[in-house]
Amino acid sequence: MSRFRLCPTPAQQVALLEQCRQARYVWNLALEQWSMWTCDKGATPGYVEQARQLTEARAASGWLRAGSQTVQQQALRDFDQAVKNFHAGTHRRPTWRKAGLHEGFRIVGGQAGRVEKLNRKWARVLAPKVGWVRFRLSRPVPDAKSYRITRDRLGRWHIAFAAIPPPIPAPGTGEVVGVDRGVTVSAALSTGELLTCPGLSETEQARLKQLQRRLARCRHGSNRRERAKAAIARLQARAGDRRKDWVEKTSTDLARRFDVIRVEDLRIAPMTRRPKAKPDLERPGRYLPNRRRAKAGLNRGILANGWGLLVQRLEHKAAGRVEKVNPAYTSQTCSVCGHCAPGNRENQAAFRCVACGHQANADVNAAVNIAAGRAVSARRETPVRVSPKREPQHATSA
Repeated sequence: MSRFRLCPTPAQQVALLEQCRQARYVWNLALEQWSMWTCDKGATPGYVEQARQLTEARAASGWLRAGSQTVQQQALRDFDQAVKNFHAGTHRRPTWRKAGLHEGFRIVGGQAGRVEKLNRKWARVLAPKVGWVRFRLSRPVPDAKSYRITRDRLGRWHIAFAAIPPPIPAPGTGEVVGVDRGVTVSAALSTGELLTCPGLSETEQARLKQLQRRLARCRHGSNRRERAKAAIARLQARAGDRRKDWVEKTSTDLARRFDVIRVEDLRIAPMTRRPKAKPDLERPGRYLPNRRRAKAGLNRGILANGWGLLVQRLEHKAAGRVEKVNPAYTSQTCSVCGHCAPGNRENQAAFRCVACGHQANADVNAAVNIAAGRAVSARRETPVRVSPKREPQHATSA
């Protein structure tokens, strides 16, 4: 999507929040109906039936009637699509929308085309029941049939037009690159480049820790707690903006430079899952240490480096040119002789093959193996091109 920064006036912010509240209310009602289904009952109401019920609810409720019918109907359409995606197995189960966390609504149809350009820097959009709202022109406005207005936790408003840009064309050089993702080095390329995702500075990290300690001492529901939460949200939003900016620039650069981009086929969701508790069999009701805090630090490092977002944006920009390679033992395999052993990896940064003596950066060595599409078997052996059971064949004369 093409997203722009929306700049509503204080009065328009109140009207936009009211639209978000109504869209969230309709979504939660539809989710409640869908969650009440059991095996002994019939099918839950679909979009058509829910739209009819919405018309009756608008006639009975002045609060809903004061809002935009387009916004409320679109919330039902979004929920219907979310249910279809869940049954298709492509998305997770629809969840409840909460105030302050899910603030937004979508406009489709003819109302989505009411966009006017004011000058080189500004444009405006006619939002239902709100009026003309200005937004900053950071790029040309695409020709879209719908847009979504959202508000993040920091209180910033954005408008996103649903227009999928064309993928970046391949350079045609035939070059292949391997990308090894890590925690210390965000992305290591087979060309020898080491890329690091920017995060919070040391001063900002110290400030964040101080604010989190202050938040723990605040009384729930107090103004002091709300100010601490807002300050923490500002720092976290700053880190998120830097991470997204780095991912966009890195993915665009890789899509323009290389024809084929190979990455590890990692399942990030299971990798960042908290470890299960270990019950102590000798002491019922007690648990053994499971290094939960150490795993939490690793999870934060993985998520802070944008592993999943980088591959997702590469698949969008270099459509059909991203290949996923089996990640088994790519960091322990020598990229020169193919020997695989745990002793090859001396530490996090150094790699020295115990067979041929090849030395290189450990992340770059893994990236070279990924670029070659090299995977090993369960016995940590490089797969041969022919079956080892095949009898030797005599060379044929030309």
